[in-house]
Amino acid sequence: MRIGFSVPQFGPFADPGRSAAMCAALEALGCHSLWVADRLLAPLTPPDGYAGGKPMPVRYGTHLDPLLALSVAATATERVRLGSSTLNALWQPPLVLARALTTLDLISRGRLDVGLGLGWMREEYEAAGVPWKERGARLEETLDVLEAVWRSETVVHTGRLWTVPESTVLPKPVQGPRPPILLGGFTPPALERVGRRADGWLAASMPLPYFEGLWAVAVEAAERAGRDPAGLRRVFRVNPEVTAAEADPSEVHERGTVRQICDHLRVMCRAGNDEVLVDLQLTTDSPGEFLDLAAAFMAELAEPVPG
Repeated sequence: MRIGFSVPQFGPFADPGRSAAMCAALEALGCHSLWVADRLLAPLTPPDGYAGGKPMPVRYGTHLDPLLALSVAATATERVRLGSSTLNALWQPPLVLARALTTLDLISRGRLDVGLGLGWMREEYEAAGVPWKERGARLEETLDVLEAVWRSETVVHTGRLWTVPESTVLPKPVQGPRPPILLGGFTPPALERVGRRADGWLAASMPLPYFEGLWAVAVEAAERAGRDPAGLRRVFRVNPEVTAAEADPSEVHERGTVRQICDHLRVMCRAGNDEVLVDLQLTTDSPGEFLDLAAAFMAELAEPVPG
């Protein structure tokens, strides 16, 4: 199992110097990857779609830009993979996005995983000046432009939303033909898109029956597209609420002792290219506590699957 952690970028960790030192320390623990997230704002009234109408965590209102935070992580580390889980793909034109991601792949010397999603918060789309409707179609064309920029010597694209005249767009990423693209989402259309055109799924820790139903959609879509679903990566994000006492078994996909949460993650990670992403920024308040808990997760996740 591959083990990743969040890049410190929210709340008390929204400091580039602190984040750089913590990224270096996380790499020294032996983890495989570091991941940024993407927030523009934190509404003071509960936004639609967040945790059953609960208020968003206050610390989401203090955040570092994800791509710049990933640049900090790239310069502070040498080995770990660097990804976004997830970068909201539609808040900037795809050619601008391609330029930024190419630069990150160059800065990191070919360690970038491009994790893209649509987000879920209408308020952020409104603030960014991007239409909420037809998000799926915008993502499809965004992926078309990224593919054109990264795979073609001469870049040209004519679509419903964007036009790129026949052009030279250099440099190209270190990774060829392009950096891996992973897509987030938890609806049948999102999983169909994963199976049809992505390199993997940015998933989450969840009850197993729900996960199995979603993953079946991606498998079927990959097979219809003539692709091998066994080659798709799965990255299971967990934002754990770590407790001292054992939680109810129905909650262990997100809440419980370190061992309970890790037992559930080990059951989910069955394929050789599966990975977990542990985000500790809502659980801890200091770098020392963050790193101690990261070490505890590393030690637990190194153990084999129970039974």
